[in-house]
Amino acid sequence: MPAAFKQFTLLLFFLSIFLFAGSNTALAQRRIQRFDDDIMIDLANHRTPQQTGILLFLSNTYRYGDIGVPAALLAGGIINNDKGMRENSLYVASSTFVSYGLMAIIKGVVKRRRPFIQNINIVPVYRAEGYSFPSGHASSTIATATALSIAYPKWYVIAPAFLWAGSVSYSRMYLGEHYPTDVAAGALLGAGSAVSLSFLKGK
Repeated sequence: MPAAFKQFTLLLFFLSIFLFAGSNTALAQRRIQRFDDDIMIDLANHRTPQQTGILLFLSNTYRYGDIGVPAALLAGGIINNDKGMRENSLYVASSTFVSYGLMAIIKGVVKRRRPFIQNINIVPVYRAEGYSFPSGHASSTIATATALSIAYPKWYVIAPAFLWAGSVSYSRMYLGEHYPTDVAAGALLGAGSAVSLSFLKGK
C-alpha cells in the first residue's frame, strides 16, 4: 500500500508539472498551443471518409471495453470459481473508475476549451460538449489496458489491449475533439491510476 501511494503521488506530481508548466510564461503557453493547433489542423486536412468512419467507430467503443473487460473477468471468475480473476475484475474496474473520477476533477479545474472552440480553423467531425483537458477516452481506455496488462502480462493480452486503447486515444485527435496534450495527459492519468492501484491485482 505505501508503494502504491508513492506511485500515485509521483503521478500527481508529474501531472501537475504537465498542467502548469506552460502557465509560467506566455511564450511557453503559445508554443504548446501552436504545437497542438498545427497537429489538429494537419489531421483535419488529411481526413478521408473511410478513415473517419473507422476512427469514429473506434472512438465509440471505449465504453464497451471499459465496462466489458471487467465484466468478462467477473463472469469468468464466477463460472470458473477463480478468485484471482474476480479480484482482477475489481482491479481493472477500480483503475478505470479512479482515472475517470480524477479526469473529471481536472477538467473542472483546468477548463480548457475544445480545439474547435479555441481555434476556428480546426474543423471537428462532430462537436463534443464539455471541457478538453485531459481526454476522458484516453484516460479510461489506457487505464483499462494498463490494468489488464499488469494483471495478465502476456503479449497476446498486452498487444491488443494497447492497440485498442491507442486507437481510441488517437481517434480523439483525428476527430477534432482533443488536442495531443489532452490525450497525452489522459494517457498518463490512466496509466498512473492502474499502476498505483496494482496492489488490488489478483494473486
